[in-house]
Amino acid sequence: MANIKNGDRVKVEYTGKLADGTVFDSSQGRAPLEFEVGTGQVIPGFEKAVNGMKKNDNKTFTIPVDQAYGPVKAELEIEVPRNKLPPQPEPQVGFTLIMRSPNGEQIPARITKISKDKVTLDLNHPLAGKDLTFEINIVGVNDKPTDEDGCGGCCSDCGGGCGH
Repeated sequence: MANIKNGDRVKVEYTGKLADGTVFDSSQGRAPLEFEVGTGQVIPGFEKAVNGMKKNDNKTFTIPVDQAYGPVKAELEIEVPRNKLPPQPEPQVGFTLIMRSPNGEQIPARITKISKDKVTLDLNHPLAGKDLTFEINIVGVNDKPTDEDGCGGCCSDCGGGCGH
């Protein structure tokens, strides 16, 4: 069994925790995370951690802030006039709104402060400024697609040659 390297397609079961033990994400009860190593589909520290592992390997590792979602950036906290928000539901601290960037990308914005005329929104990623600990299990490396993947062996992507 070869070690995982850039270009490999991996399937990973994982649980992500914060320093206090709070689980912020897990693949438990759903399909494993699948990505191609070296393409930036996952945070840099996660990609770095799977490099060199093999199928059925388990590992626990901590990703420092700079290899995860980066530090909290003060410039990503903005004040907007309260009348620019929809009137319903009534804004509350802790609510997350979905904003759209000029190119149509959805950006979560968490309300951190409310005054009579203004609302402060935090556009930082919710995990910015945090070290992240993951427990992972490599469950697949360069696996051939199966019927569960929706291919059924009929498409050229998996060598079936049907042109699908």
